[in-house]
Amino acid sequence: MPHSQTSAPRGRVRLARGASPWLLPTVATAALSLARSRRSRRAAAIAVPATALAAGMLWFFRDPEREIAPGRVISPADGVVQSIMPWKDGRTRVAIFMSPLNVHVNRAPLAGTVTSVEHIPGGFVPAFNKESENNERVVWHFDTELGDIEMIQIAGAVARRIVPYMPEGTKVEQGDRIGLIRFGSRVDIYLPEGVDVAVEVGQTTTAGVTRIDRD
Repeated sequence: MPHSQTSAPRGRVRLARGASPWLLPTVATAALSLARSRRSRRAAAIAVPATALAAGMLWFFRDPEREIAPGRVISPADGVVQSIMPWKDGRTRVAIFMSPLNVHVNRAPLAGTVTSVEHIPGGFVPAFNKESENNERVVWHFDTELGDIEMIQIAGAVARRIVPYMPEGTKVEQGDRIGLIRFGSRVDIYLPEGVDVAVEVGQTTTAGVTRIDRD
């Protein structure tokens, strides 16, 4: 199946879907305070931090185009590999921690069909903390050439909202954008039994680019 992202212009950056509730009020406040700053000292005092915050929001919600790399399983998230853990059922969990500086749009690790998207309520402890296992999350299952692939988006201490882009039954191509986690968070992907891991703990990953499995 061809990659849907490869035809996009390189270097182009757009804003992530689901950013509006945070971004629009921030940008509007910055624009209004800048417009009034010449006539009001109070507005001028607000303009500097408001503009800085708006710029930070624009940076956080960036959604750059990617040239999708070849490989059976590619990283669903930008971040750092936090842990690689064998699971009781033979699968291997690769956990990727996403800091507020990372792109927070997640991508499909393989081509296939979304068989389920389940939201599970929970806590909001920092995503690098062991207790984050009980955080709010969205659990994805994909029917792929490797069988069922499970991927979990986990909310962090600041991220209080996960925005799935695709419903159950959607056919996806490898590297398609599938959802957004606002602010610091984590993404786990479970590799099937017999699939070797190509990344290491501490390694930086790029969604749609870094290969997760090894031939």
